[in-house]
Amino acid sequence: MKYKIIFLDIDGTLTNSQKVITPKTKEALISIQKKGVIVAIASGRPDKGVIPCAEELNLSEYGGYILPYNGGKIINYKTKEKVYQNNLTFDTVHEAYKLSKKYNVELITYDEDKILAETDNNKYLEIESRINKMDVLKVESVPDSLKEAPVKCLLLGDGDYMGSIEPEIKELIGHQANVFRSEPFFLEIMPKGIDKAASIRHLIEKLGIRREETMAFGDGYNDMSMLEYAGMGIAMSNGCDQTKAAADYICDSNDNDGIAQAIDKMFS
Repeated sequence: MKYKIIFLDIDGTLTNSQKVITPKTKEALISIQKKGVIVAIASGRPDKGVIPCAEELNLSEYGGYILPYNGGKIINYKTKEKVYQNNLTFDTVHEAYKLSKKYNVELITYDEDKILAETDNNKYLEIESRINKMDVLKVESVPDSLKEAPVKCLLLGDGDYMGSIEPEIKELIGHQANVFRSEPFFLEIMPKGIDKAASIRHLIEKLGIRREETMAFGDGYNDMSMLEYAGMGIAMSNGCDQTKAAADYICDSNDNDGIAQAIDKMFS
């Protein structure tokens, strides 16, 4: 079989517009695992937001992996072994925090199963909380509330505004962090050198899988590196133009079982 591992983004890719894995998509991914293909979920979500999808696809039974925080962490979902983790430094968190104040946007991060934030009425924070089924812990200062340096921080704001300040923030903090948008309103601050492609490379080297034996599905800005790196990079038709341009193939949308159709085509 040409492809030995499939990497899947969640929002806009694995799940449909209602944040549900469709029966056909689930069936296709279970079927391919039964044939020995590894399934790995690579998402900007924290662990807790990825786990429900991992459970639904039976990754523990078939030996799949989860790559939360855009690959800032890699977990063997069968053994629950932490294969890899790369945290930000406290200095970077404080710099990101200063920039959030300068540009008047919200900075959030994660502490175990809680989202740390300084407000609890931000509509983009509500989206992050709902998607990941994580409660928000309101604190006076996000950096000062951390017990250990996190894997990532998020800056939240209106999509057009975030697009306008993204280059400036990259210029100011890019020497010490990886900065990119996962959604128009989410600007991710990750450890330098970490993105989905870097984590895929780390995992397949450990597993002895060649780059050309990898397949990846995605739709968003943070999926571009993954699609460019994979042996077969597949963009959802509902994806952003930049991501579709980075792909080898464009499948049907997340609302029309695009993953299932592509798997049927690629593995037939």
